[in-house]
Amino acid sequence: MSHTAHIPSHRKPRRSASKLALRAGVAGGVLSTIAVAGAAGPANAEPVTETIEMPTLTGLSLSAATQSAEATQQVALDLELQAQEDAAAAKAAQTAKKAKAEAVRKAEAKEKAEAKERAEAEAKERASRSSERTTLSAPSSSSSSNASGSAATVVAFLKAQLGDAYVMGATGPNSWDCSSLVQAAFRTVGVDLPRVSQDQSVAGTQVGTSNLQVGDILYWGGAGSAYHTGVYIGDGKYLDAANPGKGVVIQDLSGYPASGAVRVL
Repeated sequence: MSHTAHIPSHRKPRRSASKLALRAGVAGGVLSTIAVAGAAGPANAEPVTETIEMPTLTGLSLSAATQSAEATQQVALDLELQAQEDAAAAKAAQTAKKAKAEAVRKAEAKEKAEAKERAEAEAKERASRSSERTTLSAPSSSSSSNASGSAATVVAFLKAQLGDAYVMGATGPNSWDCSSLVQAAFRTVGVDLPRVSQDQSVAGTQVGTSNLQVGDILYWGGAGSAYHTGVYIGDGKYLDAANPGKGVVIQDLSGYPASGAVRVL
C-alpha cells in the first residue's frame, strides 16, 4: 500500500456528468420559458411604469407652499397696518387743521372785541371831554346877520358854496376839501392863508372857543397838527366842507366842538 493512501484529499469531488447535464437542462428550460413569454406578449404593449413615491420631495414642496402662504399673509398684514397708519395720519392732519382754524377764528374774534372796546372807550373819553368844555354861545354882536366888512364877505362866499361836494385835494369851484374852502373864502378879502389845515391852525392869533367872533377859523386837533378846519359864522354855528357824505354844510358847534380857533381879521 502506498504511504499516501490514508491521507484525505482536500480537493472537491468531481461532479458527475449526469448532474451537470441536469443543471444545464433546467437553466436552459427557464431561459426558454422567459423567451417564449416575451415573444407571446402584445407587439405594441407599453412598458409598465411604476410610480415611486418620494416622501422627501413631497415634504419639501409642502414646506415651500407653507412659507409662501405665510409670506402672503404677512404682506397682507403689512398693507393693512400701513392703511391704518395712513388713516390715522390723515385724521390727525384734519384735526390739526380744524384746531388751527378755530384758533384763528377765536383770535380774530378777540381782536374785534378788543377793537370795539377801544373804540367805545375813545368815544366815552371824547364825550367826557366835550361835556367838560364850556357850552359855546355867541354874543349878539357875533351873529352872522350883524357881521360886516371882511367877515361878512367871507361868510357870503362860504354860503354860496353850500351843497358843493367834498373831494380830498379839490380846490373848487364846485368841489372842495376843508382847508381849500377856508383858503378860498379868505382870499376874497385879500388874506392869503396856507393850503393845509395844520398850517391854518397857527396862521393867526389863538383865541378861546368861548369868545368866538364871526370869521374866526376853527380847527380840530392840536395847533400845528390839526386835521380839520372850518369858519365860525355866528349863532354857535360854523360852515365847512365836512366829508364826502355831507359836502359843504352848516353845522352846530355843540354837536362837534372845535379844539381851538385863530383870528386873522
